[in-house]
Amino acid sequence: MEIITQIEKAKKGDQTAFTFLLNFYWNEVYGFMLKRTENETSAEDITIETFSKAFDKIASYNPEFQFNTWLISIAKNVHIDLLRKKKSSLFIEITDREDQKAYNIADTTPSAEDELITEQNLSQLLRYIKELKPHYQEVIQLRYFQEMSYQEIATAINEPLSNVKIKLLRAKKLLAEIIRNKR
Repeated sequence: MEIITQIEKAKKGDQTAFTFLLNFYWNEVYGFMLKRTENETSAEDITIETFSKAFDKIASYNPEFQFNTWLISIAKNVHIDLLRKKKSSLFIEITDREDQKAYNIADTTPSAEDELITEQNLSQLLRYIKELKPHYQEVIQLRYFQEMSYQEIATAINEPLSNVKIKLLRAKKLLAEIIRNKR
């Protein structure tokens, strides 16, 4: 009964309900994806994406079905999309001429121009990150620049693991919106 109440609260935008649902179902979705992917990082990323999509579309949830079933079906779709992206990036049609050009390349180290572009892209990304609220900047910095695990971040900022997960989820979403709006 409490799950139904929390879902209804979440549909109305209640952040504590979102946190409750994330905490309640995280291990189930993560465990399911870990069995499928056999990779902790992939399972974690897919689980985060699953909750992000679920929370974005929670108004479309049909209470005739179990909430965990709905989450698992979203997770399966996220995983399938990820596999399709990987597969399509692996198989790119190239002509014999292009193949020969690639074969003739002697040096694969980045040129000065490549390094400049990378540096400019990084500085642009850092400017976008600075537009986030400080607590979102901090979790992005710790996760992606210092490459800390979720647990290490939770310890570093003295917050529960679930809060770190939600903050990172929200920070990535806000950062994506900032980038989209700037283009």
